[in-house]
Amino acid sequence: MLNIGVMVSGGGTNLQAILDNIADGRLPGCRVVTVVSSRPCAFALERARAYNIPAAVIPRKSFDSQEAYDDALIAHMKSHNVGLVVLAGFLSLLGEKFCREFKNSVINVHPSLIPAFCGKGYYGIIPHQKALEYGVKITGATVHFVEPDYDSGPIIIQKAVEVMPGDTPETLQRRVMEQAEWIILPEAIRLFSEGRLKVSGRQVEIIQR
Repeated sequence: MLNIGVMVSGGGTNLQAILDNIADGRLPGCRVVTVVSSRPCAFALERARAYNIPAAVIPRKSFDSQEAYDDALIAHMKSHNVGLVVLAGFLSLLGEKFCREFKNSVINVHPSLIPAFCGKGYYGIIPHQKALEYGVKITGATVHFVEPDYDSGPIIIQKAVEVMPGDTPETLQRRVMEQAEWIILPEAIRLFSEGRLKVSGRQVEIIQR
């Protein structure tokens, strides 16, 4: 059984996608054992409670240093025997100590085709605003392994989404979630749980069966 710890900061739609896939049997051998929020008001906490999943609020501002924050998160994840950490709209930076402790066992979903519209400050609605300002015809989402710098780890899966005439940041955000994020995040979890992701430098090989 793969124990998953999900880290959130907002509404938790990607958390819901994971829970739905588990409930539907599309993620056999997987279970979410804890949800950690950086914000006490995150609706994702309500989603966790609805499924009787232990939830905790661990905000960065409660700690004097990044290392102390990492220590608290590591201790929490280890107390739940977490084998995979999933960042699902988590807005706080994870430090080197956390990333080292869970090396190649932390994944994130980002709402753009990395390396476009990513890095520090590119979160929430912002990547979609920038995509529209730039005039791209295709955007999408990326699932990648996490390293200490924002959106910098090896890419696991990407999925493209068409930008439509008349799109607003909000309509584009919704389409990217529905057509990309909610599909490729559970898929990456499934591949990880099956031991089918081989990381070599910046390359991720998906081992075929």
